[in-house]
Amino acid sequence: MTRVKRGTIAHKRREKLLTYARGFRWGQKNKEKLARQALLHAWPNAFVGRKQKKRNFRRLWQVKIGAATRSQDMSYSAFIGALKEKKIEIDRKILAELAEKHPSAFGKVLAEVKK
Repeated sequence: MTRVKRGTIAHKRREKLLTYARGFRWGQKNKEKLARQALLHAWPNAFVGRKQKKRNFRRLWQVKIGAATRSQDMSYSAFIGALKEKKIEIDRKILAELAEKHPSAFGKVLAEVKK
């Protein structure tokens, strides 16, 4: 029987695991066992973090819009309610950007809502 050299698939699997662990500190980035354990703990947190990121950005947009509307003597909730009543469909992300970087354009939206 001919000799079969083994290990290429296992080596590829280990290298792939270590590429996922890039950026980790100390032995977790280059020792297979420590990298596996670190990834076992990191991946669930990464999943949760992707969900929290959406929440945090929505809260940030609400704060920016609220600050801009309060400077024009209107509350955030009244502004959003008036937007829905007037059937103006601009999402909070765009409204927050307008409020922060283009206050004149945000003022026009606010004026349209106050009519």
